[in-house]
Amino acid sequence: MSEYKNIIIDKSESIARITLNRPPLNVLNIEAMKEITAALEGLVNDNNIKMVVFLANGKAFSAGVDVSEHMGNKAAEMIKSFHDIFRTMIKLNKLTLAVVNGSAIGGGCELVAFCDFIIASEASKFGQPEIQVGVLPPIACIIFPQIIARKKALELLLSGALISAAEAEQIGLINKCVPADKLDEEATKFINKFNGLSSVVLAHTRQATLGRFNKEFLDYLTEVEDNYLNKLMKTEDANEGLKAFLEKRKPEWKNK
Repeated sequence: MSEYKNIIIDKSESIARITLNRPPLNVLNIEAMKEITAALEGLVNDNNIKMVVFLANGKAFSAGVDVSEHMGNKAAEMIKSFHDIFRTMIKLNKLTLAVVNGSAIGGGCELVAFCDFIIASEASKFGQPEIQVGVLPPIACIIFPQIIARKKALELLLSGALISAAEAEQIGLINKCVPADKLDEEATKFINKFNGLSSVVLAHTRQATLGRFNKEFLDYLTEVEDNYLNKLMKTEDANEGLKAFLEKRKPEWKNK
């Protein structure tokens, strides 16, 4: 059972499930981010856990980070709280799977994209629309060129376009796109591939495969954070874009 307000965590045999529980859209606020990090921290030294599975209650996996917390003096805390999730996922060094039914957008897309594996229903959509509101997605900017072709990564990041689960599978963003009524069954089949394997051997193999990328990711994330907070967020257009989103109007870009 869960002791958290915004997520549910459940451990069964060798699997830990973290379910986003802020329906209907599972918008990630600072409190929810801190809970995800705390749940992951609690699994770091549990050698019986082979895989962490991310799920969500509601009609969307996650519509992203709470835009109101991008503003003013909350921005730095929001960025730190969000990025602590990914730093902890690296520290965790366990297999991670996202099971997506519905849209995974913005920070929600970054969370699933950072997982080792993704299985999604045909109804799911993925994308990073941050540029349309005057900001950038730091995690996606780093990892998209690592997991999909660079030109497609740039197209998605610079246009903010959303893509279907079928296209996401085609470009290698997700592992498998399945009918919604088969999602649970297919996720269970996927998890079962690892059931008979040693958690410690899986961890060493994962580290050998991703260790170099993780080191580079952590170093570059610091640079991207600095760019976001100390350069981008001081531009007129970044503040106008976020303000326009909250006011439900089109932004008036000044290109400065």
